[in-house]
Amino acid sequence: MALPTFLRRRFNRLRIGFFLHSPFPSSEIYRTLPVREEILKALLNCDLIGFHTFDYARHFLSCCSRMLGIEYQSKRGYIGLDYFGRTVGIKIMPVGIHMGQVQSVLRLPDREWRVAELRQQFEGKTVLLGVDDMDIFKGINLKLLAFEQMLKMHPKWLGRAVLVQIANPARGRGRDLEEVQAEIRDSCKRINEEFGQDGYNPVVFIDRDVSSVERIAFYTVAECVVVTAVRDGMNLTPYEYIVCRQGIPGQSESETEVDGPRRSMLVVSEFIGCSPSLSGAIRINPWNIESTAEAMNEAISLSDGEKQLRHEKHYRYVSTHDVAYWARSFHQDLERSCKDHFRRTCWGIGLGFGFRVVALDPNFRKLNVDSIVAAYEASKNRAILLDYDGTLVPQLTINKIPTATVIRIINELCADKKNAVFIVSGRGRNSLEKWFAPCPQLGIAAEHGYFMRWNGDASWETSMQNCDFGWMQMAEPVMKLYTESTDGSTIETKESALVWHHQDADPGFGSAQAKEMLDHLESVLANEPVSVKSGQFIVEVKPQGVSKGLVAERILTTMKEQGRQADFVLCIGDDRSDEDMFENLSDLVKRGLVSSNTSLFGCTVGQKPSKAKYYLDDTNDVLSMLNALADASEQFDSDDDLGLSLDKASVS
Repeated sequence: MALPTFLRRRFNRLRIGFFLHSPFPSSEIYRTLPVREEILKALLNCDLIGFHTFDYARHFLSCCSRMLGIEYQSKRGYIGLDYFGRTVGIKIMPVGIHMGQVQSVLRLPDREWRVAELRQQFEGKTVLLGVDDMDIFKGINLKLLAFEQMLKMHPKWLGRAVLVQIANPARGRGRDLEEVQAEIRDSCKRINEEFGQDGYNPVVFIDRDVSSVERIAFYTVAECVVVTAVRDGMNLTPYEYIVCRQGIPGQSESETEVDGPRRSMLVVSEFIGCSPSLSGAIRINPWNIESTAEAMNEAISLSDGEKQLRHEKHYRYVSTHDVAYWARSFHQDLERSCKDHFRRTCWGIGLGFGFRVVALDPNFRKLNVDSIVAAYEASKNRAILLDYDGTLVPQLTINKIPTATVIRIINELCADKKNAVFIVSGRGRNSLEKWFAPCPQLGIAAEHGYFMRWNGDASWETSMQNCDFGWMQMAEPVMKLYTESTDGSTIETKESALVWHHQDADPGFGSAQAKEMLDHLESVLANEPVSVKSGQFIVEVKPQGVSKGLVAERILTTMKEQGRQADFVLCIGDDRSDEDMFENLSDLVKRGLVSSNTSLFGCTVGQKPSKAKYYLDDTNDVLSMLNALADASEQFDSDDDLGLSLDKASVS
């Protein structure tokens, strides 16, 4: 599991696929590992990660959500995790068997006499078969106990039903294994002593190496295969059994008669990977001895016609979903996952197991301070629109009050008469007004632009006239309902909007509740002039026609009407609501709001997929860049003052 990180560090454009042939544990178990994040990050250095069943994939996705905060997305049937600009594909595809290999063994001459010998040995008896490795997870003793229970509950099978259990020799040692082996031997001895008769032993236990020909001969004569593993990644025993019962393709009618009619039955544990694929099998919880016993009885009691129909259904699946189909499908998905990565700019960052590859669109690049300062100095009318949380102050800081540095930089930018500087935030106007009271020339657009003022002396304007907020009385009770049932969630009441926050709630439950609330609110408010949107750990209800994109449009339109058409536009933000501003930037020139030679800078905070063309790493980078612009303004003013002084001196 750690290998992808080492490969990726050496070759960052390598195609890497990873398939896990064992179960992935649930998040409750996995979270106890001291290296839990390291393993997840190593796996996420792959392009495609494969699992046998959706259960295993779901456990992995849940761990990524809870421990790394990464949510999966489903697009056109494909599941993907967005990890630093790369989409890591999740493949759910149970592996199959090698059909040619099994069929070649079916053609061996040894098979025929072995089958004949076994039919003679078990003549007049119904054979149930178990083929398992000798280990603590295969549930062999549970199978024996269930068979014993079946003989007690259905005595008609005494002398008629035989359980043949093949136990492949153990590959390891230990006290746990020795205890399991002792339990199995005790159970076999007890069942044979209690139910055995002359010439009849209900349990035939084979604990030696069994050749592939001998194993296939047992498959051929068995009426039913029973798998009671308590946990297994895949387990291909049922697949092999189905192919052996089908026989050799194209065999003559006489051979079919010798091999018996083509029918089979399966009793399989619901805890093995192949269980979901075998829809005609009887699925059981191996820990429930009574239900397993009833399943065994049902399997061998069904009519021949029913057994034949189930066999045909299973054989169609097993023969078409063999190991070649699995490999081909995995390879195709790997190519599809890598296709997008090769057109992106990639580079590796991080140390140790924290290493990852960042993939960005070729047009998406880090904002160069020298370039923006040059464009800034060459411009005459500038619009600077800044988000607040996550842009000027870190997203995770508890104290959201702007620092003295932030106030100083904003005042220096506002002092330049060529600049129109705005804070465009989702926060309420009262807190923004209070915090930025020391910045009298700063414009503020609060609550995503519903409230707006051009400077400290101007009065607040609303983007909509005579707006009816009666919908709040409908939305608030719904939000309160979910808040009461979701620990860690809160409601933020703004003048124009309601926001439900679930950042401090359980990640899985909070997300599920947010989706449920979104549907609930959309149905309740269907006829109201509002929009219901989900964001990063929030669900927000606000009036229609209120967005940061419209704020930018309004500011630039007003500047044009005042004869100050902008030739420099800078928008910086970090979350989904800021994407509206970035999206509008590309259309500004077409719509005539800015001149054709205008310098447009849409900049997101953090390296992530965005509609912005530029990014800065964090709030420190943002403040450094804004400080460079403020210094450029001061330098320009100083040069102007010096030029004015020289002019006056020459006149004198």
